[in-house]
Amino acid sequence: MVITESMVIKRAFYLFNADDSLNKPLLTIRGNGITVDFNLANLHGSNDKQLPNQFYGLAILIEGNNITLKNAHINGYKIAVMAKNCKNLRIINSNFSYNYKQHLQSNWLNEDVSDWMSYHHNEQDEWLRYGAGLYLKDCKQFTIAKNTITDGQCGLLMVRCEKGTVSDNNFSFNSGLGIGMYRSSNNNILHNQLDFNVRGYSHGFYYRGQDSGGILVFEQCNENVFAYNSATHSGDGFFLWAGQTTMDKGTGGCNDNYIYQNDFSYAPTNGVELTFSKNHIINNIINECDHGIWGGYSWETSINGNTFHKNRIGIAIEHGQHNNISFNNFDGNREAGIKLWARKLQPSDWVYAQKIDTRSQYYDIGENKFNNEKNGIDLTLTEHITLYKNGFSNTQLPIKKDSSVQALILDPVTLFDTTGSLPPIIGKWKNKSIPKGNFPYGKNQIKMTEWGPYNLKYPYLFLKKIDSNKKYYFDVLGPEGEWTITNSKDMGNSSCRNGHFPQELIVEKSGEDLQLQLTYTGKAFVNQFGVPQPANTSFQFGFRDYTPTIHWEVNWYKWTTDKDPNKMEEAIKNITENDSPFKTTQTNTLNYTWWGAVGKQLPADSFITVANAIVDLKKGTYRIGLTADDLVRVYVDGKRIIDYWDAGKYIFDEDAHHEAIIELEGKHAIRIEHVENAGYATLIFQLQPL
Repeated sequence: MVITESMVIKRAFYLFNADDSLNKPLLTIRGNGITVDFNLANLHGSNDKQLPNQFYGLAILIEGNNITLKNAHINGYKIAVMAKNCKNLRIINSNFSYNYKQHLQSNWLNEDVSDWMSYHHNEQDEWLRYGAGLYLKDCKQFTIAKNTITDGQCGLLMVRCEKGTVSDNNFSFNSGLGIGMYRSSNNNILHNQLDFNVRGYSHGFYYRGQDSGGILVFEQCNENVFAYNSATHSGDGFFLWAGQTTMDKGTGGCNDNYIYQNDFSYAPTNGVELTFSKNHIINNIINECDHGIWGGYSWETSINGNTFHKNRIGIAIEHGQHNNISFNNFDGNREAGIKLWARKLQPSDWVYAQKIDTRSQYYDIGENKFNNEKNGIDLTLTEHITLYKNGFSNTQLPIKKDSSVQALILDPVTLFDTTGSLPPIIGKWKNKSIPKGNFPYGKNQIKMTEWGPYNLKYPYLFLKKIDSNKKYYFDVLGPEGEWTITNSKDMGNSSCRNGHFPQELIVEKSGEDLQLQLTYTGKAFVNQFGVPQPANTSFQFGFRDYTPTIHWEVNWYKWTTDKDPNKMEEAIKNITENDSPFKTTQTNTLNYTWWGAVGKQLPADSFITVANAIVDLKKGTYRIGLTADDLVRVYVDGKRIIDYWDAGKYIFDEDAHHEAIIELEGKHAIRIEHVENAGYATLIFQLQPL
């Protein structure tokens, strides 16, 4: 359907599957001066699918000028709305939640590399593979206001967009990004809720973030204003990278952006990351992150008036030049308030380092307050540092430096201020406060599910620990109501069998297949896939941990160019039958990640892993999941069920994961053949009942 004139949609619940190609939208709004009021009608796609990683299609494409889309509810698609080459576009008061998102492979104990996101190229719309509520391409002077996009992977993605305003939206609880920008400049991002856009985190076990974030600014994005936003509990609160163009040519960057009075607290990695660029970071709250600010290779950057409390390091900058750090408040950062350093050598393949002076030099650091710090200012291989009227209270070592630090000047008459005048839009919005979400604060509130961050709105049994005595520690989470254990298997003692939300539940596992079924009754809610559940009706939720015993025998072999398994079908057979393995082991789990050699004085590249096991399973449907870099094949009873044998297809991190669904019962032989070519390597095997 093509809409070419203004209209009001009849309010109803429309079940329409889109084409599986994003080039064929379900609806197109095309023309000039058009207003389409959806009147709170709901457009629902992928009705032949159940899970969000299966969602497909583009619901609405907008092309033209002076077009308004409002009051639309769209879910169940890969992309809810895409706008191309639009001027004066307005999208307001709409909800594009519960669209596409990946099935995450990382669990409470181990992360999986296939969950990492990567944004390095988007000239061919590579970002579309992640899905989005809104995808704007080559749009100018647009307004995106008062919309909601939650419980998907990405909220708003902008490509080559200029002079737009994104304000008063709620893009939270997504598994990837709240807002992502690529080659987009002169935009105003104001007063949005961008909280809990996160993946790659398990409290107390690992904190990777996997390049998720509240705000992403990537590749030549300049002169944008980010003010009065809340981007807490996200992989990075704010993630800016100059771009591949800068790395390849040594020019450009993401420059002259103002990041003013936002809250970037509780990030598993960096509250703010800005690299290879010059920007202004002013009056922000950045608490309880790993790094408050990671500013590698930043130049002519102002970091003024911010609060850094209880991070590992408040401000960390390697190879920065001509930066000003003033009027900030540092309190309780575990390793240092400010850490500046350089490496002796730069990567030889970086064009940037060949063309740019990358010495750590010329810092003005003035009138900052350091309280309860281990080290106030930590300096290595840095020169021309001016320190002016900084205050230190209850700080073990105010200034830590070694002999590599040169030209340190203490308390000159004055200090140069690089902040400059604020953009006028900041003053126009000065009465706005940072929006506050209705959720508890702290990194321990990030509770990841296999589909993304838990949004606090539906009943969920969250596993937080298994101790050595096979005791399982859960948080029973959900809306106001009551829960009861109504069914269980292989469960021994439990701390309780019913209760209210939230509550801790501790159970013992007495067999190999622990199953818990809980029943919830209480208030109405929307489940994790966006389906409404009425009040005072029974809703089942639960947990299963079926861990059949698998005894693996694992052998590693070296391969050479004359027996290259990438090119020769019979290479592995020839090698494993005729050559001796350079390492052999027995294990109950296949969970390997190699950043270098397989072992001490053993190969790091050009090796083969062969793993064999016999497994005895209950009758059922199983998902075999495997994350492997570079090549892998899986056989069950001699039948090949996973075949990924072309390294040229391995482009993105998610390409490392492979799955097969298979019916199994009784004893079966499993064989895995894995080839590592060069660099990083991983081999992670999972067998799960469905």
